[in-house]
Amino acid sequence: MAIHRSTATRAVISRSALSAAADDAVASGGRVADLRRDAFGHGLLPVARAVLGAGVERVRVDDDDQERMLRGHGLNATTRDEPDIDPALLYGLPDDAAPERRPVMRLAGRVMSLKPLRRGEAVSYGYTHRAPSDTTVALVTGGYAQAIVRALGNRADVEVLGTLRPIVGRVAMDVCVVDLQDPGHATSSDIKPGAEVTFFGGTGPARRALREWSTATGLTTTELVCAAGLRASRGEED
Repeated sequence: MAIHRSTATRAVISRSALSAAADDAVASGGRVADLRRDAFGHGLLPVARAVLGAGVERVRVDDDDQERMLRGHGLNATTRDEPDIDPALLYGLPDDAAPERRPVMRLAGRVMSLKPLRRGEAVSYGYTHRAPSDTTVALVTGGYAQAIVRALGNRADVEVLGTLRPIVGRVAMDVCVVDLQDPGHATSSDIKPGAEVTFFGGTGPARRALREWSTATGLTTTELVCAAGLRASRGEED
């Protein structure tokens, strides 16, 4: 089933981060890059061009159709060779060895609407969160259908206008709820419907959020970014 535009997430791929990651992969001695599952949700063709342009010898793809497609673009692809490049390195995923890697993907949603919430009032299914004080919450595009895993409710933050703000209550199928109260207990009046929300990635405070997601869900950062990227529309930025 197609996701309605109003509830879609967007996977924004950083061209400069991808190029730097590809260079690092080649410098580490990598020869075969793993581009299965649409390059872990990052986009098969642009990632193939970047890594092969950096000097990787071949890219591993899912099937013969993808191999033929890439070869038609003059790109060396295979369905047989085992990748020897760590996906965490290629896609800029944080781990214990390199927590400061620059992410290649930034997953974004949008504020759909705002609602004042009084102290003691609850949000979302099951009322797992009640406001400890008067605040304003935002309904944000992106739910478990877009791989914003349900376990992230009450356990993870998103970035809005450069500030981390918590996901509160249970994550729904296509949306989640974010508390806009800032650390000084004042609601930002600058946040309006349509404002962008960053779930993970980018260069701001959500840059390393995938590690928080991994702790909350028990999934690896590779599993999380692949699932989210495959369910999102895609764009690029510098």
